[in-house]
Amino acid sequence: MKKLLLMLTLLVFGSAYCQNYKITYLKYSNGSLIENQDPILVYTNLQHTFITSEAIVNRKASLPFEQTLLDRSSDSFIQIANLNKEIISTKDSTSLAKQTFEFLNDTKKILGYTCKKAKTIINSNTIEFWYTNDLKVKGAPTVLGQNLGLVLEMVRNGNFVVTAKNIEKVKVFPAMQQWKKVTDALSYKDLLWKSRFTTINVFKDQIINFSDASKSNDSILRFANGTIAVRKMKIPEIKVGSQIFIDITEQSNGDAYDRTGSFFMIPTDKAISFLDGLKNGAKTLPVYTNGNGKEYQGVVATADYNPVVELMRFYTPFGVKQYNTLQLKDKTWADNVFYRQDVSDLRTLLSDQEVWIGINIGNYDKGGHKVTANITIHTEEETKVKPTQIVPLFCTNNIMEMAGQEYGTMFNIDKGLQVTFSLDKPMKNCKLRYITTGHGGWENGDEFVPKKNTLYVDDKETFSFTPWRQDCGSYRLSNPASGNFPNGLSSSDYSRANWCPGTVTNPIFIDLGDLEAGNHSVQIKIPQGLPEGGSFSSWNISGVLIGE
Repeated sequence: MKKLLLMLTLLVFGSAYCQNYKITYLKYSNGSLIENQDPILVYTNLQHTFITSEAIVNRKASLPFEQTLLDRSSDSFIQIANLNKEIISTKDSTSLAKQTFEFLNDTKKILGYTCKKAKTIINSNTIEFWYTNDLKVKGAPTVLGQNLGLVLEMVRNGNFVVTAKNIEKVKVFPAMQQWKKVTDALSYKDLLWKSRFTTINVFKDQIINFSDASKSNDSILRFANGTIAVRKMKIPEIKVGSQIFIDITEQSNGDAYDRTGSFFMIPTDKAISFLDGLKNGAKTLPVYTNGNGKEYQGVVATADYNPVVELMRFYTPFGVKQYNTLQLKDKTWADNVFYRQDVSDLRTLLSDQEVWIGINIGNYDKGGHKVTANITIHTEEETKVKPTQIVPLFCTNNIMEMAGQEYGTMFNIDKGLQVTFSLDKPMKNCKLRYITTGHGGWENGDEFVPKKNTLYVDDKETFSFTPWRQDCGSYRLSNPASGNFPNGLSSSDYSRANWCPGTVTNPIFIDLGDLEAGNHSVQIKIPQGLPEGGSFSSWNISGVLIGE
């Protein structure tokens, strides 16, 4: 630590006794100057090189930001990062000496200085350097190439260029930020990376099981014998165009089977919400009927009710972690499954809102599953994305299965699922965010038989497709308890109706064009298979309308 502080003292106070240079660099992509960029500034002399930026020097930089100080006498450098709540640093005394280059015969003039060419390959990227020895000092806009000479231009893969636009003499280097926390390089990179986005921890090692002993606490409410967990959260304001991700880490805590999982939001902007059903029973939710003799609770929007919005639909594998003792030769089982999905299209429902977020895994096991879930927000400063309006329409995934909510079997007659809704204002460039999976786990069930989904808008056929996944065998190492068949396949290998054990089911976005103000209808038809004995097929579909 004392040596680090000594380097800082030399930088700020000792630089006046040797010639100091300030080099300003700009970045170009595919031949065009990158707009609204923060120019890189390099201050260098015979003793030190300091890499910073114009915004940092002018105290206008957004957090986090990073600076680098090189000590020529020890061939080492310190990296310092301001993470908002703390300033961290790390020292590297070895990597500069390990850099290798191919020296070429090419030369060219940059800002009137004769430059030579060198190149290297880093992680399959070809980096070219144009450097000069005319000024008798060394430096570069990155840590790479610091000992070549004074690098005035770097070119990555022929299409990304960092080039010097100005060189001037200065009396001293700018003052550098003070720091206290010194950490190892890996921890430094991890802390810096995590500071670049906001992480909202929703659930941590939450058990989702089926047990009378499953109880709520001060922050997390449990329902349906523990198969559902929900909590109320305040989501910060999210800038238009920012990226929003959901991540879930799951492992078996006793249950060996592949199960439907849902990470969802409960809209509470109408008189009745899904939360009322959780608290008072599924039968208190609005009922949908289509003439097949059954009643389906809480599946479609009404004037007084909005169904849940599925942020992510996922499927647990067969017994990951808990059943890893079931050994097979040349199979190394995963310790957990990591699901991650972009949900930026649902920003309007989350930004600056107090929301109920829930997670469900349908199972009848006392041990069940263990999950950790996060929402991460990655701010984008520049965007062409326009703000959107979101209208929840339907969700037949019976999240309250273990509390008596009916399965999505309404597709056994031609009417299928139909929802009517009203728009107060016209919506442009409308899309239906549609998630669909077929179920019925025997050879003739809809889980294993491709079935066409057909969408009607205002009684006109608009779109149709057959949802089907053929990549399920890719996830075998997450399925230690999957049954094996005489033909050499495992149950988890088989293709399915848009889902695989151990994966996320991605939504599709169906273009609906512009919708006028007034009443509209959306209808989904699926040729659901017939039951056999005690087995039956069902479809979990959910949809929200998104438009400008």
